Amino acid sequence: MGQTLTEKILDDHLVDGELNVGEEIGIEIDQVLTQDTTGTLVWLQFEALDLDEVQTDLAAQYCDHQTYQFDFRNTDDHRFLRSAAGTFGAHFSRPGNGICHNVHKENFARPGATMLGSDSHTPTPGGLGELAIGAGGLDVSVAMGGGAYYIEMPEIVEIRLEGELPDWATAKDVILELLRRESVKGGVGKIFEYTGPGVESLTVPERTTITNMGTELGATTSLFPTDEHTKDYLDRLGRVEDYEELSADPDAEYADQIVVDLSELEPLIATPSMPDNVVPVREVAGEDVEQVMIGSCTNGGFEDILPAAKMLEDHDIDPTTEMIVAPGSKQASEMLAREGWASEMMAAGVNFSESTCGACIGIGHVPASDSVSLRTFNRNFEGRSGIEDDNVYLCSPEVAAASAIAGEIVDPRDLADDIGLDVPGFELPEEYYGADTDLIPPEEAPDDGLIKGPNIADVPLKDPLDSHLEGPALLKMDDNITTDHIIPATQDILMYRSNIPKLSEFTLSRVDEDFADRALDSDGGFLVAGENYGQGSSREHAALCPMYLGVEGVLAQSFARIHKANLFNFGLIPLEIDEETYEQIDQGDDVEIVDDVRDAVESGQEEFTIRVNGDWEATGLLDASERERDLLAAGGKLSYTKQQHESGETPATGD
Repeated sequence: MGQTLTEKILDDHLVDGELNVGEEIGIEIDQVLTQDTTGTLVWLQFEALDLDEVQTDLAAQYCDHQTYQFDFRNTDDHRFLRSAAGTFGAHFSRPGNGICHNVHKENFARPGATMLGSDSHTPTPGGLGELAIGAGGLDVSVAMGGGAYYIEMPEIVEIRLEGELPDWATAKDVILELLRRESVKGGVGKIFEYTGPGVESLTVPERTTITNMGTELGATTSLFPTDEHTKDYLDRLGRVEDYEELSADPDAEYADQIVVDLSELEPLIATPSMPDNVVPVREVAGEDVEQVMIGSCTNGGFEDILPAAKMLEDHDIDPTTEMIVAPGSKQASEMLAREGWASEMMAAGVNFSESTCGACIGIGHVPASDSVSLRTFNRNFEGRSGIEDDNVYLCSPEVAAASAIAGEIVDPRDLADDIGLDVPGFELPEEYYGADTDLIPPEEAPDDGLIKGPNIADVPLKDPLDSHLEGPALLKMDDNITTDHIIPATQDILMYRSNIPKLSEFTLSRVDEDFADRALDSDGGFLVAGENYGQGSSREHAALCPMYLGVEGVLAQSFARIHKANLFNFGLIPLEIDEETYEQIDQGDDVEIVDDVRDAVESGQEEFTIRVNGDWEATGLLDASERERDLLAAGGKLSYTKQQHESGETPATGD
């Protein structure tokens, strides 16, 4: 039997286990990336593991979220990150140089390589054949130290693309269509591998739009084969030597197949406040729009912005609408300027933003109250834009530009008929170019020692797992609680990302503003949640802060992949409960795990008895590998790895 492309790359990097669905495997990592909201912990943990040099082929530290540097805390963090990159041997991308996924795609992503990143949209370069996975920062630290990355072998689902996109339909509509069909939970435990004749009709940047937003499906990663389009794209980047022809075997077998006929797609839009609330644009046409934003790691490339620029020739932005372009990289900004498109857009009423993730997480360009914001971003979780009661829609750059001209949501096909717009098409520049002064290689690093400001605190460690766990149900939550709910990403909070004691004060404040105080006052306790708990960002703070507050575990109907791994990494036991148990537990109930927890975890026990208020019992399931059980028993991955190091075993892997 032949292999899928995913299996080929995994097989080439396999160091532990077998490629059987549901079994834990360990793979070698070639590249890692991290960014400024997660990177400080990555390097602090790297230091805490007593590691002194990056062992992967390449590591890159980007400063892309908090680039506006509101006060010394942000600037101190960036200085610390620069010093860590220089001290340990990573490339350093200075604030303003661009979003990690865009800059990495332009400079480093390589077909056939494996990459681990402390950002959930790390799968972006899957569009050019790199197997890239988002993970918690501690997993990235260990991988940088030469350790294997462990993951439960996902199912591999074939996404067969047929036909070609019609006029005004885009790659964004491909992924929106998949979200409409499969939902934000449809990819959990799966890798989406794209095949079929329709693949050949898509350029690499179009493919990376799809793989970037595949994260919103809950997928482990997404992957395209390589072909002449891949070779051509790398050639335009000046990196043709990185090209490698990669594809699945003709007789490869997949767990499932989803067929998308590109020729049947039309402009789509995700309505508030989930990326899977997808409808045709014409269904919501006429809704007034006060803000339009084009950019982000999903649609921030030169070639993404160019169609909008063409549409704005000889047209102005509606006077009731503000339009902002936030290119994904400084390279894209420079090319738009040198080609004359930036001035063309400015003349139409467009404002330009620094190349940053900022607006995507509510840092800058926060929408007005009671207004609609139309964005080409990848997430529209409630409150993520920086205002709690927001109305954020997600769409393609073409829909965004048309709506900015009209002042209301409009299908670009209809606007084209009204005012005579030509179809802009999707084209690549003959070559990508721009200054590289903001990307500093390790050998040119100005620092050779860590520089820590007063806001940078040590990483807290958890005690080993107790045999008896009991405490109140501190908070009961609904389905699809995101990491933005657990640790909000706004600038006033994320400035404390290097200071866990301070950051923990904001834990779950968007759900219950009194949670942190209540948790600190309790002697342990549990979180209770519905399905898909922890979806969204890779930020490990969403596990680390509850741990710091004394939370012992989470009882949920199901968990998002990265967050579940982070719970293991920080010693919080994740137990799956059924819907009946979830409905019966109330906030404030006394919850006790009846078993000798430590012994049960270490012995491989899967079913745990949960006693509530001393008068009724239910079952919680622990789905964990032997390695994950070892992490729980030790109080988390950092404690476990330090113990292995002290006993003389490999510090990065514990093997």
